[in-house]
Amino acid sequence: MDRRANVFIACSPCARAGVSTTARLLTDYLCFTNAEPLGFDTDPLEPCYAPYFPDRVHVLDATDIKGQIALFDGLLANQDRAKIVDVWHRSYLRFFETVQDIGFIDEAHRQGIEPILLYHADASRNSLEGVLALRKFWPDMAIMLVHNEGARPLEPDEAEIFQRYPVQGKFVIPSLPIPVARSLADSSVSLQSFLRSPPQEMSIVVRASLKAWVSSIFAQFQSFELRRRLESSPYL
Repeated sequence: MDRRANVFIACSPCARAGVSTTARLLTDYLCFTNAEPLGFDTDPLEPCYAPYFPDRVHVLDATDIKGQIALFDGLLANQDRAKIVDVWHRSYLRFFETVQDIGFIDEAHRQGIEPILLYHADASRNSLEGVLALRKFWPDMAIMLVHNEGARPLEPDEAEIFQRYPVQGKFVIPSLPIPVARSLADSSVSLQSFLRSPPQEMSIVVRASLKAWVSSIFAQFQSFELRRRLESSPYL
């Protein structure tokens, strides 16, 4: 599958699930691998994704008609570029109601675009019911589970709950020590630039920890891309 035709929808019905972090990481990964993704941040009040990519990510309100036009028309345009949507938890229900009402998934497929859900999960019943509802409406849509261990840690007896999620695979965003996480919160920190040339003024300990963290996540994205390409190959 051509990565340029993908629309990645990072979402969760729950707050503080790490959705914006994943949108940021995926955008940096695609830029690091010489792609030119476009992003959409659907939190018009306190956007957490857009500040990291002011020239690449559009902020809009997915609950009003103007924002919906900008979002869904934008996802179908510029098919030579991957798209990433950060779905604010407060607009989650309205977002997917609109997806269903306008037939976005079918239209995307007709235009050769593959929507891929990055569903951020936790141990709550609300999280499981949310993904089951999405699978019921769109049984053939690609859904990847994302577990942000720092945002939504699991108790030992909760680890098996993700086996009940009807998904094609799983991304794990490991937790970070607090000093490293603080450095990551700076909107001037570009992860793609960090990997190419780590800032010398940053603590050597923080640099090493952040590099290992980013590299492990980028490796997961790369494996996902390779697997999708193999699945779509006519020669296998």
